[in-house]
Amino acid sequence: MQLFEKNRSVKLLLISVIGAFFIIYPNIAGLSWDLDILEPEHHRWFFAFFMFRYIFFIVLIWFVLRNDLQRFKTTSIVRHFIRNFIIIALAYLIYIAFSLLIIHFLPVKKSDCFTGVLIFQFFVVGIVCTFLGHIVLLYNIQTKKEQEIEQLKIENLQSRCDALTNQINPHFFFNSLNSLSALIRKKDDDNTLAYINMLSDVFRYILQSEKKGLVKLEKELEFVQAFRYLLEVRYANKLIFNIDVPNEQMNLQIPVLSLLPLIDNIIVHNTIDSEHKMLVTIRLNEQAELVVSNPVFPKITIPDTNGTGIKNLENRFILLMNKQIRIESDKEMFYVYMPLK
Repeated sequence: MQLFEKNRSVKLLLISVIGAFFIIYPNIAGLSWDLDILEPEHHRWFFAFFMFRYIFFIVLIWFVLRNDLQRFKTTSIVRHFIRNFIIIALAYLIYIAFSLLIIHFLPVKKSDCFTGVLIFQFFVVGIVCTFLGHIVLLYNIQTKKEQEIEQLKIENLQSRCDALTNQINPHFFFNSLNSLSALIRKKDDDNTLAYINMLSDVFRYILQSEKKGLVKLEKELEFVQAFRYLLEVRYANKLIFNIDVPNEQMNLQIPVLSLLPLIDNIIVHNTIDSEHKMLVTIRLNEQAELVVSNPVFPKITIPDTNGTGIKNLENRFILLMNKQIRIESDKEMFYVYMPLK
């Protein structure tokens, strides 16, 4: 929020009241001396003129600052000085005119219209208001630029995340259609219809993920539950999931579609058959990390892959969470640790 933007009128008035008090402080300091040389019956008239001077400076400071903040947008301090001192000079002439007019009707004929103190007071008002208005203007301009830069960063981040998310979809769609094609060839109508219904739910989640960055862990695990059905059809219950996440931790957040590339990575790099049943475990550890683990059954033929899925996941965690995933593996087990938010 820009400086003075909130409750601007109240803040300007407060600054004007305080500023005017310091401007006329020399008059306040000499007030007792001025009263001593006046007759007691003239004191009230002198106070009236004193209040006129105080209110005049309040209005003057308020007017100059208000114009600097609302109408004068140049960053040139020289133009600020010229413009404000023209206003101050006009204000000085108006003050003299009103002072002479008021004094003409008052019994007290004491005037300070042409004293050095008064001229100095108007000069100080011009200097202080110009510097204050200029500083506030520069601050507001800098704040606005920072907000624009931050907005551009957010938009760039969203674009990069969308691009990374979109890398997932074609590969998943291709595998799913292959499984559907196999069911159709088997003429298994019931399973084919159920597969299509579940596939539509999975597709819906993936397509909606393009508008999201982080999602609740609950939503991501619901997606896995739907996705596991597709895999059970494809692998005839040779791929099993063990999900152990407490309900009270379901509100933790994770980048959308974090589990899909991990599951896909398991399928691509491992042999899954009746002799090599795959158990995928999804759990939370003591560090509130989501741990996905699976046994390692390497394929005889090295799969033709460039590791895009895991790298994609690492990049999205850095962008969205400002954290990194951890990967541990040996000849028997493969672990991925994902920090949650």
